[in-house]
Amino acid sequence: MIGRLNHVAIAVKDLEKACATYKAALGAKISAPQALPEHGVTVVFVELPNTKIEFLEPLGENSPIAKFLEKNADGGMHHICYEVTDIIAARDALVKAGARVLGDGTPKIGAHGNPVLFLHPKDFVGTLTELEEVKA
Repeated sequence: MIGRLNHVAIAVKDLEKACATYKAALGAKISAPQALPEHGVTVVFVELPNTKIEFLEPLGENSPIAKFLEKNADGGMHHICYEVTDIIAARDALVKAGARVLGDGTPKIGAHGNPVLFLHPKDFVGTLTELEEVKA
């Protein structure tokens, strides 16, 4: 069902500082910041040859990332994202198998302009898991 690893997301308190660290220390190529109010975050992507790292900075005090940072003051890994070719079929199969989809189960549009869903971390070895529909 799952395809390739799309990205690993890291919650950060200071997007500019995180980008500067990755640029200076690792020579990383980093995308422009993108505000996603419907998700409560501002994101950038660190481009790698085989995947991406996504930095997530809270956009407003009601952001789920703000809540994550309250518990993890230094930031840290927030979720992993896998690609699927049909997000509705993937959702339905996962629900049938007993997995919990967060929210109302309706895909939202993510940072790449594709439908995304999140799966409960307790169902996936303690890791918040995002599925992103990517057409082959």
